[in-house]
Amino acid sequence: MGIARPESRLARRRFLAQALALGAAAFVRPLRLRAATRVRFVADPFSLGVASGCPRPDGVVLWTRLAPRPLDGGGMDPEAVEVGWEVAEDPAFARIVRRGTQLAQPEAAHSVHVEVDGLEPAREYHYRFLAGGEASPAARTRTAPSAGRGDERLRMALASCQQFEQGYYVAHRHLAAEGVDLVAFVGDYIYESSWGNDPVRRHATAEPHTLDEYRARYAQYKTDRDLQAAHACAPWIVTWDDHEVDNDYAADRSEDLDPSFLARRAAAYRAYLEHMPLRPSVVLASGGMRIYDRHGWGGLATLHVLDDRQYRSHEACPKPLRGGSAIVGPDCAERLEEGRTMLGAAQERWLDDGLSQSRAAWNVIVQQTLMAPAGREAAKGLVHWTDGWDGYPAARARLLASIAQRKPRNPVVLGGDVHCNYVADLHADPERPDTPVVASEFCGTSITSQGLRADIVRKIAAANPHIRLADSEHRGYTVLDFDRRRLEARLRVVESVKARESPVSTLATFVVEDGRGIA
Repeated sequence: MGIARPESRLARRRFLAQALALGAAAFVRPLRLRAATRVRFVADPFSLGVASGCPRPDGVVLWTRLAPRPLDGGGMDPEAVEVGWEVAEDPAFARIVRRGTQLAQPEAAHSVHVEVDGLEPAREYHYRFLAGGEASPAARTRTAPSAGRGDERLRMALASCQQFEQGYYVAHRHLAAEGVDLVAFVGDYIYESSWGNDPVRRHATAEPHTLDEYRARYAQYKTDRDLQAAHACAPWIVTWDDHEVDNDYAADRSEDLDPSFLARRAAAYRAYLEHMPLRPSVVLASGGMRIYDRHGWGGLATLHVLDDRQYRSHEACPKPLRGGSAIVGPDCAERLEEGRTMLGAAQERWLDDGLSQSRAAWNVIVQQTLMAPAGREAAKGLVHWTDGWDGYPAARARLLASIAQRKPRNPVVLGGDVHCNYVADLHADPERPDTPVVASEFCGTSITSQGLRADIVRKIAAANPHIRLADSEHRGYTVLDFDRRRLEARLRVVESVKARESPVSTLATFVVEDGRGIA
């Protein structure tokens, strides 16, 4: 299969742009001239909670969606509704510093994205929404620091992979109590499919393919009070992985080679934007969207947030008449082709430039999956899973060579996707452990999604001495504390996602010293 021909890629991009056009217009022009309807709600219009994201020194993005009947299409009439918002210095809203109104449009599922500016750097704020005589829950956010002003420390949580049916979101409840400044969620916010053992609850609808069906799936996930608490505790930065659309999709190809896949992907992308605290600028004039971005935390840290789904080459050596991933051995020559990419050429250049220009004390690459080599021995030799970086070794080598050449300070790679805790050293040549270590990696376990069998993970660890820790038996999140001298990473795990009141504990703690790597 390999890389698509350039002319084929161009045609597909044009198709996607047309498919997204209507949704993009609603997203980027929420204040068009149109009379708002005065409403009275039959139930709580803020049933999906509130969220903030994309913090900058002078502002943040605030999000909500009006949905008095969240599992019944939202329960809103097809009219625009005026929504007020307030930002205060105190939780009682006695000292309001910014307020305004915005129209919640039916074309955007009555979602609201407010780009608040004029705030002070490195400050905690409280916010809420108002509509139809109802007030949303109040939530906390904070602005990013500017250089030398409040950038001495950063406490960040890393989370991913929250299959609704496989467990309760008790990990999110504990995350909300960690006192973090920022949450990085690196993909699989929803799951389109039902799978796994011993479900504790069920998806309310069948697998989504249309915009309304994806909206319904997000609505069900967002009704969870523990997930709402995690959103309300701090601003989030987000990127997507595969299950926000379809398992193991790669760019324009689904695992079942669906000829209508681009229309499905367009619907899924639009629903994602409607439900995340993202800036409207992620929607491009062409109708597409760019979610890779860079977030600064003063002079302390730069977060380079990647998108490894939208631009990647198709997975190598798929099963006959299939797309998606496979476990392949040495006979899969396609996996090793130099031209294969996870990020696409433009994003590779963007990351290379960012690493070259950064002057931050820590350079954090926030992406979806495990970057360290993770092949394991099998009957046919060393085998690799083709959906992760092991399926794109030339792309991984280019990225790590860029780090080795550009020498940004303290590069750290964060990931998720594989439902395991991994801690690893990343070498300049990832296939040669005798080359210098150029970055540290923390790949977090899932919030609920089931992990690989423990015996498989033990084989992966045994075959890869650069992996410091490998554990698939626990669910949870990672808390990362940065200061000028070191990074401390605590792997936080819950006892069971099958129990709503499960306690949390620390599986392991690792320290990365300034200029020295993992201690």
